[in-house]
Parts: sequence; C-alpha cells; structure tokens
Amino acid sequence: MTATTSDRTRTGPALPAPRGPLSAGLLTALTTPAGAAPDAREVAAADPYGEDAQLTLYVFYELHYRGFAGVGEDREWDPALMPLRRAVEDRFLDALRADVPGGRSTDETFGELLVESTDHSGSVAYHLEHHGELWQLREYAALRSLYHLKEADPHAWVIPRLRGRAKAGMVAIEYDEFGAGRAERIHAGLFADLMTDLELDTGYGHYLDAAPADVLATVNVMTLFGLRRALRGALVGHFACVEVTSSPGSRRLAAAMRRTGAGPAAERFYAEHVEADAVHEQIVRREVIGGLLADEPRLEADVAFGADATVFLEDRLGARLLDAWRAGRSALRTT
Repeated sequence: MTATTSDRTRTGPALPAPRGPLSAGLLTALTTPAGAAPDAREVAAADPYGEDAQLTLYVFYELHYRGFAGVGEDREWDPALMPLRRAVEDRFLDALRADVPGGRSTDETFGELLVESTDHSGSVAYHLEHHGELWQLREYAALRSLYHLKEADPHAWVIPRLRGRAKAGMVAIEYDEFGAGRAERIHAGLFADLMTDLELDTGYGHYLDAAPADVLATVNVMTLFGLRRALRGALVGHFACVEVTSSPGSRRLAAAMRRTGAGPAAERFYAEHVEADAVHEQIVRREVIGGLLADEPRLEADVAFGADATVFLEDRLGARLLDAWRAGRSALRTT
C-alpha cells in the first residue's frame, strides 16, 4: 500500500507559536501542502541569536528528530524550504565565527576547561547549589528538557564521519548515553524521571514555547555541527566540551537537588553523570579528539572552535538565567 501524505504526518509535539516573520512564514509553509517558505533574503535583517531566527532553525532541525503534529514527514528535506534553512544556518554560523576567537589549539581550549574557575559569579550550577530555590530548579529542568529528552542524539550524527580510534571512542561513550543496552538506563529516560520528581510535564518538546532564544541556540548548534560533514571537527569539539565540563557541574546540580528535596530521581540523574562523565572525559580527549587529529590534523582549529562556541553560548544562557533569578523573576518566556 502506498503511504498517503496524512499517513506520513507526524504525531509529535505541537508546533510552537511564531516569534517573528521568519518563523511565522515557516510554520505557515509547514502546515500548508507544498507551502512556500519566506524569501531567504529576509534573513539578513534578523538577529542571528534572536527569538525569530533561533526558533526558525529549531523547527527546521526538529524535522530530523521527532517532527511535529500535523507536519508530513516528507517535509524534512523539502527543497522549497532549503534556501531559508541554509540562510538562517549561515547567519548563525557566521555570527559564531565572528564572536568566538579562532585559531586556538585544542591544548589551549581544553587546558582552560579542565581548570574549574574560582570565580563562580557566572555559574548557574554554583548558584543552584548554594542559593537556588525549587522553582528555579524546575525552570532549569524545563528549559534543559529540549536537549536532555533527546540526549546524545545530536552527537550521533558524527559517528559515520569518523573512523578508527575516534569512531570507537565516540561509540563507546554514546553506548553509555543510550543506557548500555538497557532501555531503563537511557539518559533521556532518566531525565524524564527527574522531571517527574519536579512535577513537570515529560512530553517531548512540551516547553518549547517557554524557552528563550538563548536556550534554543545551545540546542541548535549541536545539530548545525552534526548535519554538516564539513563541521565534524566542531561537533567533536562541542561533544568534548560537554563531557569535560559535565562532571563538576553535575556534582553541584546533584547537591542542589538534594538540598531542595527535589526527589531521588532528580538527584540520581546528575549523580549518574558525575561518575560517567569523569570516565567519558578521558576517552573523549585521548581517543575521540586524539584519534580524529591523528587522522585529520587540519581539523584542530575546528575542534577548538566547537568547544569555544559551546562555552560562548552557554555563557549567554547562564547570564540570562542568573539575571532573572537574582531579580526574583522567571527566566521562562511563558510561565
């Protein structure tokens, strides 16, 4: 039997509300058979880190994951939509290249990441550990759910683009992220349990409308790096940055969950990452980065760029969260 368009329509999360002309035009195109996207030339006027551009990119990228209710699966690579997507991607990537120092070695980049700063004024994890209230932990989990409910999926794009030591090391870490063969241990599922403890909705993509652009950018950058083979070094750098910095931050977040009585599953998610990511850090530096650069030494600057771009975007997000919470305000777009 031949599948009809309706048969191929996803029953995933609902489409979000638009945040500007680009996202409004894309959402209209996706809900209209063979609908046309906005003119890609309109992207030049958009803030590359702004709500409209980041939501547009997020919606495009979600078509590669679980899609949206009412949107046909055949829209994933609709050629009529690709000029807009490429224009928004390039605008975002150009902004990152302008704002993130280039030409650094991996030793410089990761040497800094391996030393935990004594200045905690910009650390969200430190704030939550020592000063965070339960409502702030709930907001943090709701916003992070846009990634953690598909944890490790964006990094899997790079596996076919690696070989030898780099591929073996990457697969070893991803195997752990996906539960080491046990469905109940998949990290995305453990995060859903955390959300249950915090009395949050565990629906995939449920908090998209509540998430500001700074959150979307931290998720979008993984898929941007992942879907372009030319940026495989940058995705390895992103992945390595996450693994290297995860263990100290997770220790603080586990302490925050414990101090506020968030619940055993909430504490367990971060406690799990303290030990696992300490091991992953060694593998990713020695095998994944070491193996990649042994095969393709010309990618060293890309690896450093991927890590530095990750820090840049996380710092932007951290500043937004802390500015709101220290003022007693919600960091969500919608409460």
